[in-house]
Amino acid sequence: MSIVTIRNVEFINNPARFSDVYQFRVTFECIAPLKDDLEWKLIFVSCPEKEDLDQELDDCLVGPIPIGVNSFEFEGSPPDPSKIPPEDVLGVAALILTGSYNDQEFVRVGYYQNTEYDNEEMKESPPVKIGFDRLVRDISAKPRVTRFQIKW
Repeated sequence: MSIVTIRNVEFINNPARFSDVYQFRVTFECIAPLKDDLEWKLIFVSCPEKEDLDQELDDCLVGPIPIGVNSFEFEGSPPDPSKIPPEDVLGVAALILTGSYNDQEFVRVGYYQNTEYDNEEMKESPPVKIGFDRLVRDISAKPRVTRFQIKW
């Protein structure tokens, strides 16, 4: 049984420019006292076959955690364009929010993020050199949630 359950993740700025920070609110429920903080991480995955290209955009500790429904706002840096292979910039990438307690991951919430140009002409005929200042991202509203049993 999990002591902490995610109730909702709400993206505050979606869609947004590719270079904007990620802003979202996480709401979760805690059913028993926890003596340590929860750790949350935001990870950008541009190329699933190459894990070494994953970018941890930010992490934060949340605590102490009272019993009941809790929420916090999380702000994560945008991905570093220099660490994304050019062929993986446009189209679908993954955004993963993880929750851990005492270095044990208890939840992973994955979203698809679509990145494209901000006008039809560039969408139809993308420039050879990527114009990051013209890119917009849109995060899907339907996450994939994976829960893990841990020792609380």
